[in-house]
Parts: sequence; structure tokens; C-alpha cells
Amino acid sequence: MILALDIGNTNIVIGCIDEQKTYFVERLRTDTNKTELEYALDLKNVLELYGITRADLEGGIIASVVPPISTTLQRAMEKVIGRKPPLVGPGIRTGLNIKMDNPASVGADLIVAAVAAVRDYPPPLILIDMGTATTMTVIDECGNYIGGAIVPGLQVSLDSLVNRAAQLTRIGLDNLKQVIGKNTIDCMKSGALYGNAALIDGMIERIEEELGQKTTVISTGGLAKFVTPHCKHKIRLDDGLLLRGLWIIYQKNL
Repeated sequence: MILALDIGNTNIVIGCIDEQKTYFVERLRTDTNKTELEYALDLKNVLELYGITRADLEGGIIASVVPPISTTLQRAMEKVIGRKPPLVGPGIRTGLNIKMDNPASVGADLIVAAVAAVRDYPPPLILIDMGTATTMTVIDECGNYIGGAIVPGLQVSLDSLVNRAAQLTRIGLDNLKQVIGKNTIDCMKSGALYGNAALIDGMIERIEEELGQKTTVISTGGLAKFVTPHCKHKIRLDDGLLLRGLWIIYQKNL
């Protein structure tokens, strides 16, 4: 079993995984002001919550899109598991063929998700990760990473709307059963949920038209569970995709 972390701009996905299963998936708030000791205590508390000890862990691995705290979390994990975890990036073997203008610029989280998806699902693929940004990664029929799209995330869009409109308030993302809202809150929820679902459906159609093929579509990320059910396309929700990708990369670099 290993401890795996995916450090995002809003949340840190943390979990323990081995070849057989994912033992848990949790999220911690990303905080660039925390020290390595504070993060070490956070990690230790989560592991204790699930009854996992240092002796249960053979190692760890980290993917990060937040460089200022990558080393902090690396040192924090070393305090917890007793060995320094590798950080996904240059020099790490992934087995993924990235056909981009600058492969080194591709986010570690996108690479990790693609590695797991190529192993677990039939290509061509569209991978949708709904976090701070909504990213759409495209894998061709040969399993090559060929590009994608990035749009502002659902929560980022809502926060911007609320901050710039004096009469609008912050809202939750609980389920809404109709598109036509009857009050301001429901109108905002409709725009957030059905609007993002329509965006995703439209992008899937355009990507498939450009590829000239139908695709397998996978969604992941903290906000995917709110939006995916409202999409018209068949989309498989896979919350463990990133952790499985980290496990595969960890194995490739033993």
C-alpha cells in the first residue's frame, strides 16, 4: 500500500492504494501558509482515521500543480512514512506518449489521470477533471495524449459572479430538478449546473467531430458529481482515477 497525494489549487486529494483497491479518498484544503509539520499532522490524522500505520505503507508519491507547496508536502510525507516520495515531473517515467507543443508544460494532474485512463478504459478518450478549472484531456485511439481544453471551473465562475454582482449571494450546489429557475437562487443553480453540463456536452460533440470518432468519456474531480448527472452524453464518474494513476506511475519508478 502507498500514500498518494494530488495537490490541486483548491484541494489536496489524499488516499491509500495498492494493486487490489483504493482504501480511501479524502480531500484537504490547499493552504500555502501551512508548514511541513502542520501538513504532516494533517496526513497523520487522516491515516489514523482509517487505522493505517507507517508499517502498512511501503512508500508514497505526489503530483502537484502548486509548486510553492510541493516540497513542503514532500517533506511532510517523509515525516509520516519515513521515506521521501517521488514528485511527478521531469525524470519520472509515466509510459505516456504526450503529443503536445511543449510536453513539459502539461500539468502533473492531467498526466496522472491520463495514465490511469489509458490502462483502464478503451480509447479514444475524453477525460474531464472538474476542480478549480474544468480540464478536458483528449487521448487518441492509439493511447497518445494529443491535447484538450481548459475552462474556468464551476466554483470559480460562481465566486466571480457573486463578487461582482451586489445582489447575488453564495449558493450551494444541491440538486435542481428544473432548468427554469423560479427565484434568484434557483436561477443561479440552473446556470451553474445545467450551464456547465451544456458546456461539457457541447465540447464533447466538437471534440468527437474533430476526431471523427465517438469517445469514451470519463469525469473526475470534486465537482464532477454535481454536474455529470445533468449531461446528456454518457459519462462515467471515476473519483479514483488520479490515485490509480499515481499507483501506476509509482510502480513504473521502483
